[in-house]
Amino acid sequence: MIHLALDPLQWAGLSIAVSVLMHVSWNLMARQQDPEKYPLWWVLLGHLVLLAPWGIYHLVESVTWTTEFIALIACSALSNALYFLGLKKAYQHAPVALVYPLVRSSPLLIAIWGILIFEQRLSLWAWMGIVISVSGLLIMAASSKNGNQNKALPWAALSMLCTSFYSLSDKAVTAQIASISGLLGFVSFGYLAALLTLSFELKLSKGHWIPKKRPPLWVAGLGGLFVGFAYVLVIDAMRVMPAALAVAFSNSGIVLAMLLSIFLFKEKDYWKARMTGGAVIMLGLGLTLGAF
Repeated sequence: MIHLALDPLQWAGLSIAVSVLMHVSWNLMARQQDPEKYPLWWVLLGHLVLLAPWGIYHLVESVTWTTEFIALIACSALSNALYFLGLKKAYQHAPVALVYPLVRSSPLLIAIWGILIFEQRLSLWAWMGIVISVSGLLIMAASSKNGNQNKALPWAALSMLCTSFYSLSDKAVTAQIASISGLLGFVSFGYLAALLTLSFELKLSKGHWIPKKRPPLWVAGLGGLFVGFAYVLVIDAMRVMPAALAVAFSNSGIVLAMLLSIFLFKEKDYWKARMTGGAVIMLGLGLTLGAF
């Protein structure tokens, strides 16, 4: 029998790697679906049906419900709700290739909030790595010339800001939730808030609370499992590393998704600029390893 003898930092790296694979996998499933089927809505519902009851049970059993803890849940839930709303609105005006790299440029903002609010300090290597990796994300975003950027950018900026908010509350909550199951309960409140917000937006725009079409049940179910555990594994990694670095390393999934889109799905538009951006991201993440 093989035994893995990993220290906490190595486990954190493994957690982020698994999270990246899950996140990319569910996004690949979602991109194969008709947008009218509203796959994100159904994936959030899949998480709430399959994982939320178990997670919330363990959360209630293991956590002291102080005012501070309730405030952290409220901050994360509100930020998640606005994050998904901003993402959906941005996608209505511009493609994923432009919007998502901008949204994922949050590590720099997270690092700044960490200094101002929590007095966290990052090494020079960490700052260099974050700045360079964010530069790579901006290069990737700039490679997309489609869509209405003026309308998409404010919504993308809202999602990026909300990512920084919920990442810091996630980091703070790791001191109070010891288990993966408890973290699943914590993120379930955020996903519930996001689902209700998207349902309200759907009611305002389409006149109904629930999408009239749905993807196959296996997409909603497997996507719900992946989106829940992918998020939780990044939070769990924050136990031993700053939130800004955990989120920065999770951005390697964007590079993987970009490579799959070029070589598997034959999406060759602006491939040189996208590959350049991906290389810069990985260079930045490589430099960030010098922080450990």
